Formats: sequence, structure tokens, C-alpha cells
Amino acid sequence: MTPVARPERLHGREAEWDRLVAFVDDPRPGPAIGIVTGPHGHGKSFLLRALARATGGFYFGGQPAAEAETLRSVAREYASHAHLARPPHWTGWREALLAMAATGSGPATVLVLDGLPELVRQSPGLPAAISDVCRSLRRGPADSAPLRLVLCGSTTPVMKRLLSASTTWVDDVLEVAPLDFRRARELWGIGNRPLALRVHAVVGSSPAFRFDPAGDRPPQTADDFDPWICRNVLTPRLPLFWKATHLLDGVTDTWDLAACHSTVAAVASGRTMPGEIADWLDRPATDVPHILAHLTERGLISGEPDAFHPGLVHYRVSEPLLAFDHAVIRPNRFRLADADDTEIERIWQDARPTFERGVAGPHFAQICREWAARFAPAGTFGAAPASVLSGSLPHTPGHPTGVDVVVRGRGDGRPGPLLSLGVARWTDPVSTTDLERLRVSLVDLAELGEDIGRTRLACYGAAGFSPGLRNAEADGEVLLVSPEELYDSPEELYDDGT
Repeated sequence: MTPVARPERLHGREAEWDRLVAFVDDPRPGPAIGIVTGPHGHGKSFLLRALARATGGFYFGGQPAAEAETLRSVAREYASHAHLARPPHWTGWREALLAMAATGSGPATVLVLDGLPELVRQSPGLPAAISDVCRSLRRGPADSAPLRLVLCGSTTPVMKRLLSASTTWVDDVLEVAPLDFRRARELWGIGNRPLALRVHAVVGSSPAFRFDPAGDRPPQTADDFDPWICRNVLTPRLPLFWKATHLLDGVTDTWDLAACHSTVAAVASGRTMPGEIADWLDRPATDVPHILAHLTERGLISGEPDAFHPGLVHYRVSEPLLAFDHAVIRPNRFRLADADDTEIERIWQDARPTFERGVAGPHFAQICREWAARFAPAGTFGAAPASVLSGSLPHTPGHPTGVDVVVRGRGDGRPGPLLSLGVARWTDPVSTTDLERLRVSLVDLAELGEDIGRTRLACYGAAGFSPGLRNAEADGEVLLVSPEELYDSPEELYDDGT
């Protein structure tokens, strides 16, 4: 295999890089096709441009255009890449792909086509042309240089249709998932853990935002956060202000864009169930599933079943910046458009409670669930978690109705035992009152037939814990998880015999 150095600016992605290099360096003759997909803005294009540079391959990124213009752009860029005297004239994708495969150099011809959904939108016959070219190359000379064609596109219905229809001609599929919250803190270089959580609630883990002007001077102390928001996120002169809107507008096609925006706004404001969203939209409940399915299919929102009622689904906005935009920027967009620095600060102070309550608080609870599922040290819950969800309890006067972090173990064809019940508090210190509510919930769940024999109560607090709760921790009554534990606890694997 040809040694291919991993670029220094490529943060994380070691496994993804190694897999792509192995795909390119596969010594088998003939063509091979790989697909790279994942949410928008999480480094796929950067990764593939780096791969093309490192392997001497050709990278082309599609953008909205007629097919003829795109083919001229491909020819022009490929002529420069391959040092051709003049750009070739290609009348179709089959001709272009065959020509590029024949003029490639090195142990393998590496071609990367990025923005595949847009390319297919303008050239519906592109997938068939790719398949036909691969068949032709497989019939060619056995000693010809192998073609390694990498197709890339963000999560869209087009990509999903291609994946479902391409099982006979695609050799490898790589999903580039968002960086986890721990990697995101390293990406942004923020040492303060509570501050890292707050920044993550705004921009998530997208490398695209880190290398946006907003990432030039990330906040380093709690006092830096408000000025950073006003200077970098709420300023219309910088691109981050507009990116969330473009993210939604660019994937809704001919759908009801207004309903999509309002649905995201409803979810961002804490209305997580279809009935609540229908009330917010003032539309029939039968309209909402179609809108939710549309947004889910595009990776903009995601639904998770309730820990105690599997038929009940809670929705959340998948991209933090989209949630921040619809909770903070969108309601104030016209005021912010021509606001000076003083007015921007005033608008942010007015919107700050909405951010803390509707965005940062739920985001913190989601981070706690992610920690419990992926990063809690082995033995924390006594067994490997089979699921980590939020849960709703039947409404009883004086009793809690929701649990933020519900950890279940494996069950043989039925809901597994409750390994942990947890409450997540973002702005206020967690107290013994919260612990007592968990105890009441545990009694209620036992009466409903849940297996609570091994349940460990947990309190997740971004703002600290009361002295009484610390005493309860010392007595072994509760697990306390602070931002430091979320980020710094050693990641260990369960040895559960499987």
C-alpha cells in the first residue's frame, strides 16, 4: 500500500481517513465505487479534498447548474489537473468518466464527485452512466490502472434512493457522523467544560463553523460567551448569521417551506410531540407526520421513542445552530438586520432566557444521554446500556411527569431492566428536592411493573450540586455527573460476554 499521510488540519476522523485510504489502495484491479454520506457541514468535503490531494486524485464539487455547464466545468478543472493542452468537449457523463479513467496516472485513478444529489438533480441519468462505465471497465484489460470513484453527498432523499438502488454496483459506503461533544470541545480548543457545553448548544460539532469567522476567536471564559454571541453569531455581517436558514431552505425542495420553518421553531421551543407541534402550527394533526417525515429524512430533526411509551416519539432539532436560529435569531431577524452593537447586546439579553430554557437546557439533557450511552465508564450502571432515552410518566397530581435520562439494560423480547433514572439541570444547582422526585418516580414505575431492582439514581448538573446532594453521593444514594465528568471520565468498554 502507498503510504498516505493524514493532513494535520483534519481534526479527528482517523477511522474515516484510514478507511478511505484503504479503499483507494485496494490492489484489486478494475473499478471500485465508494459512497461517502452524512449530515451537511460535518467535514465530508474537506476530508475528500484532502484525500484527492494526498493521492494525486481529481476532486469536483457539484453546484446548481445545467448539465452542459457542469460538464464544461468538469472538463476545465480536469484539464488543469491532468495538464491537458485544452479542456475536452464531453457531451455526457459516460464519455467524461471513461475519458478521466483512461487518462489517470499512478497506481489507481482516484476520482471524487462531491455534491452528488445536485449532480443527479441536473443529470438524472448519472447513476446509470456510472454503472455502465464500471461494467465497461471490468471488461477491459486486466493490467489497466484501477479506477477508484468516490461519490459524496449530504443526507438527502436522493442519497437514500441511490444507496437503496446501488447495492449491486457500490463497493463501500462510509457514513461521516457528526463529531461527538468531546471531540467538538477539542476542535474549538475550549478548556472550560461548562463553557464548552454552552458553545456546543449554539454551533454543535460542525468543523465548518469552527473555520468560519465565528471560530477565529472562540470564547475561553464564561465572561467571553455573551460578547462572542453578539460579535460572531448575531451579526448579519458574518456568514454564521445566515447559515441555519440556508441549511433549511436548501433541502426543502418544493415543499411547504413555511410549515417546515414553523415546525423547526416549534421543536426548538420545546414542543417535541406531534400533537404539540400541530397545536403550534394550528393545522390538523394529520398534516404533521408528513412534515416531520420530510424534515427527518433530510437529517434536520430526529425522533426518539419514549423510554416508557415506545409508541410515543419525542422530536428534537438535530443541528444545534438550526435550533439556536429558530429560537433566537429568527424571531429577531429584522431587528438585528440594522442593529448597532448596543442594540444587538440588548436583543441578546432579551433572548437569553429563551436560549437557556428552550435550547441549552434540552441540549444539555441530550448530551447527558449521549454520555450515558457512549462514555460512562464500565460499571457505572452495572451493565451495558441497551438504550438511553427520555421518558414520560402518567400525570398524577404531585408526582413528576418526566425523566431526562432513562438507562435500560438488555431485555429478552421485552423492555429491559431500569439501570438508571436521571435528572438533568442546566441553569440551577441540583438539590435533594430533585433526588426526592426521582425516588417518587421510581416508586411509580415499580407500581407500573418496571424492574427497578438494579436502578441507580443519577443527577446531572451543569450548575453544580447542593451540599445535601453531595452528602447523598457520599452515602452511595446517587450518582452525580458534572461537566467535568461528562468530558473527562475515561471511556471504557463493557465486557458483557457478547
